[in-house]
Amino acid sequence: MNEFSVLCRILGTLFYRNPNDPALQPLWELFKEGKLNQNWPLEQDDLLAQLQRHYDRDELSRDYQQLFGDESPSVTPFGHQWPQGPAESEVKNFLTTRGMPLSTTAADHFGLLLIAASWLEDHAAADENQAITALFDEFLLPWCGAFLGKVEAHAQTGFYRALAMTTRGALQAMADELFAGEEYDEDEEA
Repeated sequence: MNEFSVLCRILGTLFYRNPNDPALQPLWELFKEGKLNQNWPLEQDDLLAQLQRHYDRDELSRDYQQLFGDESPSVTPFGHQWPQGPAESEVKNFLTTRGMPLSTTAADHFGLLLIAASWLEDHAAADENQAITALFDEFLLPWCGAFLGKVEAHAQTGFYRALAMTTRGALQAMADELFAGEEYDEDEEA
C-alpha cells in the first residue's frame, strides 16, 4: 500500500465508521501510541497531534451521530445530497465497472469515496490512475470543500474539526499530485 492509499484508507474509514466500531480499534491504537506521525507523508503535525489526543470514545460516537447519523444529521455524508455532488447511481456504476465490491450503503458516502480511491490505487490496472483522477474530479472534489467546511462548523469535538482540516489538506495535496501527473502524461503523449 503506498502513501496515497494509506491516507485515503485512514481518512475514509474515520468518516465512514462510528468511532465505537470494532474495525477502528487498530487505528485507535496507532493514535494512542502516537505512531501516525511516523508514516504520515504530509506536513500536518499540529493537526495529527489534535487527532491523537485522548478522546472519550463515547463522546466521539455522539459527535459522529450528531454529524452524520441516520436521523437528521447536521452534515450529510452523501454526495447526492449536495448541490455539486454526484448522483449515487453514477458513483455506483463507476465503482462496480472497476470491480470494487460495494455494500448496501450508498456508494456516494464521503468516507466510502476515499476508501474507493484507496481500493482503486491498491488494485490498479494500467489505466487506474485515470480512474482515480476521475473519482477525484467528478465525484469527490466538486463537493468536498462544502462538506468539510460544514463538518468543521458543526463538530462538537476537536477530533472531527481536526479530521476535517487534515482531510482538506490531504485531498488538496493528493489532487495536486494526481492532476500534475495527468498533465505530465498528456505532455508525454503530445
